Amino acid sequence: MIRPYHAQDKQQLLALLSLNTPRFFAPSEAADFADYLNSHVEGYFIVEAAEQIVGCGGINYFPEEATARLSWDIIHPDYQAQGIGRELTFYRIREIKKNPTIKMILVRTTQLVYRFYEKMGFTLEKTEKDFWAPGFDLYQMKMQLTNTSE
Repeated sequence: MIRPYHAQDKQQLLALLSLNTPRFFAPSEAADFADYLNSHVEGYFIVEAAEQIVGCGGINYFPEEATARLSWDIIHPDYQAQGIGRELTFYRIREIKKNPTIKMILVRTTQLVYRFYEKMGFTLEKTEKDFWAPGFDLYQMKMQLTNTSE
């Protein structure tokens, strides 16, 4: 089940991030994620299975650039490689497509998971070494949108 984020989810999401640190996130990113949840959430979604939070991911909009960005995708390690991330990504793409002014979706990820987004139809736009933290490079990817529904 995918549902909107609620403030009471915050501690569980921080714990979810912790389960993915240091494999996919640097320890220093926990403070950034907490700040995001406190101050920068626009469209953020929770995936629940077996009555627990097993994933999350957001959307931020940049209307002046006709762009949306997928943000802070996290899947519980026990639920990875089961299609949950794919389902959550497609869900958010459909949400973004409801806004006809958005022409491009960006995702900023790392060398560790950029291939996942390639499989989803994103193309690599640029890289930057040690962007997030030492050993965590930026892989910025994009997907051009058309006016047709998925």
